[in-house]
Amino acid sequence: MLAIVTLATALSNAFVIATIFLTRKLHTPANFLIGSLAVTDLLVSILVMPFSIVYTVSKTWTLGQIVCDIWLSSDITFCTASILHLCVIALDRYWAITDALEYSKRRTVRRAALMVVVVWVISVSISMPPLFWRQAKAQELTECMVNTDQISYTLYSTFGAFYVPTVLLVILYGRIYVAARSRIFKTPATSGKRFTAAQLIQNSTGSSLCSLNSTSNQEGQVHPGGGGGGGGSPHFTNSVKVKLADSVLERKRLCAAREKKATKTLGIILGAFIVCWLPFFVFTLVMGICKDCWFHPVLFDVFTWLGYLNSLINPVIYTAFNDDFKQAFHKLTKFKRCY
Repeated sequence: MLAIVTLATALSNAFVIATIFLTRKLHTPANFLIGSLAVTDLLVSILVMPFSIVYTVSKTWTLGQIVCDIWLSSDITFCTASILHLCVIALDRYWAITDALEYSKRRTVRRAALMVVVVWVISVSISMPPLFWRQAKAQELTECMVNTDQISYTLYSTFGAFYVPTVLLVILYGRIYVAARSRIFKTPATSGKRFTAAQLIQNSTGSSLCSLNSTSNQEGQVHPGGGGGGGGSPHFTNSVKVKLADSVLERKRLCAAREKKATKTLGIILGAFIVCWLPFFVFTLVMGICKDCWFHPVLFDVFTWLGYLNSLINPVIYTAFNDDFKQAFHKLTKFKRCY
């Protein structure tokens, strides 16, 4: 069962990476962050989960101290990076929805890459400290676990890798939800109304702004465009305006639908993240603080693998709820079958 989860995690993240790489439409800063998350989750499935399978099944560590150190460091680094990627994706989404015009100018692949670098720097800074106070003990040849005797490190690592990012994610998602909801409700309703006039205004930079005037069920009434005599037929002019109004309205509806779906996807990702990682980090924090507390060792394995499961859930959610990913994924699989 654990091997199936590991294989599924590797394949699903590899497909997300391949889909983004091979689909030009997906070459955007936002998808760069999603691709980076997929790379991180792929590393979890390749460099962390296989060793964890051996350790979980055998109940003893037989690979030596050096491999143990590498495995523990990789585990903490990659899992923390996966969690922090969710934060930068939510932050990118928050800026895009609350400051769309200004952020669109700064939303570049270079900026996204800088955010990823910050994620990895923080992740490494959380995973490295245990290597400096490790002491060679005979039992370390049979057990490979992070030393929880250092309460300061337990607090630093759990809050840095989970609790602080979780609070940030909840705050960001709350604001994203409110902003998206307000934008959705601003979309004009079409029930009982017909948009029959569209005034095209040129702003100072030459871009076009379209302001719509609606009338209630006045199908036969037309309103000629203001001022000036354009020289064209009034019927033709108003026909063009109706089509333009309908086109703008349709674009608004589509944007609202995409906004709603993107917010829903982010909410599902946040919920899955909390369900998968909360038990592990609560368990780790309690074990570090309460030295007299005892828990069955199986609980640690269950909570650890529940956390790993998040690396499988992330790509599944993106491919299931993102239309662009679904279309690109289907094209990719069709191409492979034809080839």
